[in-house]
Amino acid sequence: MPQDRSGVGEPSLIRTADISGKERYQLLTSLVVPRPIGWLSTFAKDGTPNLAPFSYFAALADTPMLVGVSIGWRAGEPKDTLRNILDTRVFCINVVTEPQLEAMNATSGDYPREVDEFKVAGLPMAEGSVVRAPFVENCPAVLECRLYKEVELGTAANSLVLGEVVAVRLGSELQLLPGTYQVETESLRPVGRLFAGGYTLLGKIKTLPRPRPG
Repeated sequence: MPQDRSGVGEPSLIRTADISGKERYQLLTSLVVPRPIGWLSTFAKDGTPNLAPFSYFAALADTPMLVGVSIGWRAGEPKDTLRNILDTRVFCINVVTEPQLEAMNATSGDYPREVDEFKVAGLPMAEGSVVRAPFVENCPAVLECRLYKEVELGTAANSLVLGEVVAVRLGSELQLLPGTYQVETESLRPVGRLFAGGYTLLGKIKTLPRPRPG
């Protein structure tokens, strides 16, 4: 049983081998925060659209431009998103912003394979220009991706999907810093995942110059 940490107490060391998978999930997702949300959209082989959020998501490299998302399995079977990516080799990642938080949450349910989450959340759908994958049409930032590699994570019930970003769609509401391709964060208004049902909005930004030793 987890110890009571509701008040101030002594520091503790938790050996991850001594706690359950559920407890490891609780610990990890409450400490590695905030996490960006990869809102992945795919087509099944029969053309059924799928849209689901994943917060085990990160930028990995710029050349080639690679992103990674860890997708769980369910009852020994790949989740719909993973199955679709392995079948079609393409997908889109929609950047979750403040106006889309409620819609994103609506797509996070454990729906049957034949359900179109775009319709569940009342979201407009469009198709990528470079890859044949759907995306949220009113999302201000979308990464069009091709499957670069799937990495099996040992005994974990997850697969790490590496995607090569082959095109980036930017909405007209987004601003770039002058002379760069850096998207101005306040125009994007991204959402970060905390633990359980918690999310964090942009809030105050503090900018620090990088030290220049010598």
